[in-house]
Formats: sequence, C-alpha cells, structure tokens
Amino acid sequence: MIDLLIAGGGPAGLATALHAARAGMETVVVEPRGTPVDKACGEGIMPGGVRALTDLGAEVTGHPLRGVRYLDGAHRAQASFRGGTGLGVRRTVLHAALSRRAAEAGVTILPGRVGEVRQSADRVYAAGLRARWLVAADGLHSPVRRALGLDLPDPRPRRYGLRRHYRVAPWSDFIEVYWSRCGEAYVTPVGEESVGVAVLGTARRGFDDLLLGFPHLAPLLAGPPDSAVRGAGPLRQRVARRTAGRVLLVGDAAGYVDALTGEGIALALASAAAAVRCLAAGRPEAYESRWRRLSRRHRLLTEVLVRASGHPAAARRIVPTAARLPAVFAAAVHALQ
Repeated sequence: MIDLLIAGGGPAGLATALHAARAGMETVVVEPRGTPVDKACGEGIMPGGVRALTDLGAEVTGHPLRGVRYLDGAHRAQASFRGGTGLGVRRTVLHAALSRRAAEAGVTILPGRVGEVRQSADRVYAAGLRARWLVAADGLHSPVRRALGLDLPDPRPRRYGLRRHYRVAPWSDFIEVYWSRCGEAYVTPVGEESVGVAVLGTARRGFDDLLLGFPHLAPLLAGPPDSAVRGAGPLRQRVARRTAGRVLLVGDAAGYVDALTGEGIALALASAAAAVRCLAAGRPEAYESRWRRLSRRHRLLTEVLVRASGHPAAARRIVPTAARLPAVFAAAVHALQ
C-alpha cells in the first residue's frame, strides 16, 4: 500500500513528495497536466523559500532579489532582505526544476485527477489507489478541499490577479509594488531580459485596461509582452481546517488570503515540510497548529494590507506612512522572510 498519495503535481505537491521521499515514504503524485504548468503567480520567492528549495536539492535559476519596495506616485518605501537574497523565478522554470528533482528522487507521478475521496480507519481511497495518507496540494480552488466540505463562504469583495511578462531588462533588483486606486501592481524581475507584472484588485477588466491605472509603471514596460495573460481568483479562500481524517491540505489548498505580500511559494514549501513531519511522526492532528504558526505573520500582515486597500482613503496612506516609518516597514518585510 502507498504511504502517501498527493493530489496535485505543482510546486506544493512536488515539495511534499520530495520531503516524503526523504522520510522513506512510498509516494505517488497524481497530476492531470504535463510539466511545466504556467499559471498566474507573482513569481517572487522570499529568502526563506530560496533556502527551502536549496534544502530540497532543486536547482532553480532566476534573478536575485534584494528586497521589497512600495511605490505610490512621489512616495516610496523600501527594505532590503536580511540574511539572504530572494529570487525572481518564472513559474514554469520553478515547476520544471522541482519536477527534475522529483524524478531524481524516484517519485512516481501518474496522470489523472483525484475526484472522490473515501476514508477508513487506516487508509484513503482516491484516483483508483489506496494509501495511508492523502495530501491535497491541488491549488487555490482545490477540488479535494471542496469535496470534503472544508470551504467556507467569504462575504468580502472578491479580488483577482492577472499576470503578464515583458521582454525588458529589470530596472531594479527589488520586488516593486505599485499602489493606485485601481489596486496594486506587483513587479518581479525574473531574468536578465524579463520582468513579470501581476495586477491585483477587485476590477474585472482586461490587463491592458488595468495597467492604465499605474501611470508611473506603464512607461517602464517598453519591451514587448513575453507571455500570455494568466488570471487567478477569487484569491481569498477561507478554509474550515487543514485536516480531515487522513487528508491534509498543503499550499494554496490550505487557504489563501492574497498575493500582496508575495509569500505564496515560501508558504507552500514550508507547509509541505510541516505536513510530512507530522505524518512521519504519526501525528497528523498536529498539522493544523503547525500550519497556523508558520503562516500567522503572513496572514496577519496580508489581511491588514488587503483591508486597507479596500478603502480608498486608507489605501492612499499606506505608502506615505511606510515611507515615514522605515523601521516599521523594514520590520514587516523581515517578518515575511
């Protein structure tokens, strides 16, 4: 019988598989799409996420990131990372690197989907397989999470993200977040001649229309588009809990606040490691509290920013306030590393 069945072969699922293989667990990943999969993603990996990838043995190439910068007209606030650099990486490059590492580690990846999940006292049945445990790493709108009845309603305005790359040399080695009344534009250098731009907000309009709301950013994107526009949303996903019997939720499937602070990949890698540690110790019930601890700062800071961005008067004060209080801004950036 398989020790661990993983629904989803994206970065979160592959990281879970690599940790499980290291722990001596027989692991099978079920994924319907070929590798690599492109999707809307900010593509900035915090220093903690870079260290986690190195620990997994994944060789990922990208553009070094020195810190985070917020901009709003004439106002700017920035803070450098402490104790390491981040990395701007195209989603496809990251996925391909983790896929290669999984193949090297002997992880089995099967084409297919995990639909119905049945459980008994000592095993899980899904995708025609049986296993001791199941990890759902099947993304923001996790079908497994929904099938288990773990989704919670969210009455707040829905936020969405659109991402496109431009063939232009990065003008900064910082992740830049441009603020405007239209939302936020998250700019990440991902190569010597490429930057990724993710626009976040509540408006449901085309990418080019949304970009017009950032007059200080648009002139910098002189190069031609280097990828198709990809979208994601609603971004916020409320989840009742991260465990359901012998099933654990990892990565975006475990719940999501927003992409604003750029910690999605780092949190996915951290939750993958935590889930496997709990399973290897025979204590799956401990995962919920561990997940809450490792994600607490991210959830609190992101929630504050998203709430503020939803009120025009408060949103206009975010960057000027951060500029006046550089130590506070730096502390917030360091807390997310």
